[in-house]
Amino acid sequence: MPGNANFDTLLSTTLLNYRPTLVDNIFTARVLLDHLNSAGRVVVETGGTQIIEPLVYAQNGTVGSYAGYDAIDLTPQEGITAAEYDFKQMAASIAISGIEEAKNRGPEAIIKLLQAKIMQAEESIKENLNDMLFGDGTGNGGKDFNGLANIIDATGTVGNINASGNSWWASYEENTSTALTTAQMATAYNTASRGNDHPDLILTTQTLFEKYESLLTPQVRYQDTTKANLGFQNLMFKQTPVVYDVSAPTGNMFFMNSKYLKLVGMADHWFETTEFQKGTVAGVDARYALILSFGNLTCSNRARQAKLTAKTA
Repeated sequence: MPGNANFDTLLSTTLLNYRPTLVDNIFTARVLLDHLNSAGRVVVETGGTQIIEPLVYAQNGTVGSYAGYDAIDLTPQEGITAAEYDFKQMAASIAISGIEEAKNRGPEAIIKLLQAKIMQAEESIKENLNDMLFGDGTGNGGKDFNGLANIIDATGTVGNINASGNSWWASYEENTSTALTTAQMATAYNTASRGNDHPDLILTTQTLFEKYESLLTPQVRYQDTTKANLGFQNLMFKQTPVVYDVSAPTGNMFFMNSKYLKLVGMADHWFETTEFQKGTVAGVDARYALILSFGNLTCSNRARQAKLTAKTA
């Protein structure tokens, strides 16, 4: 087995060439990731100290009728601020040990081994990122990406803005410990809606998905064909698909309006791959490469989101 820079280049090039497929596979494998991606809500932005999301929380108070030579109100507008989100970091490593090299002699064999390890890393990234995006951002000592559990909530601080004293920055939440009903779903959906601006995805657990299914008659079990064609089981509630995900927290049903959600990645650090290097860890007989992602999930309007919690079948 060649132990030189050319071999490291072969491994690095193989990993680099797979990167577009890696990203495509990650963002089509889970319903939340796929929905954000297909809605154009996965974006890569130039890096900065933080991700800034401008917010409009009040109307322009100068709007009004007038007649003839009436003075028009020129009062400077307020009601605009910004939410600030930190970039979070996620990484996966791919290692090939000296003994694995020795057992897989020849470039073809070692590339097959590398492909298996890439697939393993890919599946792990899907699960880990999906879990984080359903969480509350406090996992791993607060290093996890932001998630729906704290973004869609009636309380708490998101984007450095506390919902306490800022009712416009709170989601609707109904948290009584009861069996799920369509009336509860309707209230959550309607409260998060304004005119034709309404939730475009309802995410829940398999248990609550099946409960909702049991509440429907066979004649109204419509589904969104786009989601179905991608392999995601779904039912419709009003105009919105209801889908379940294994990462959704027990008893929760999220009413998402993805117009106000973004999964932001940092340019040049969004599922980027490093070159393979030997001896990255001192005294370890292995070659290593990294897959690095800097980003976070942001929200620009919590009031257009809603959730039900503590629900049972």
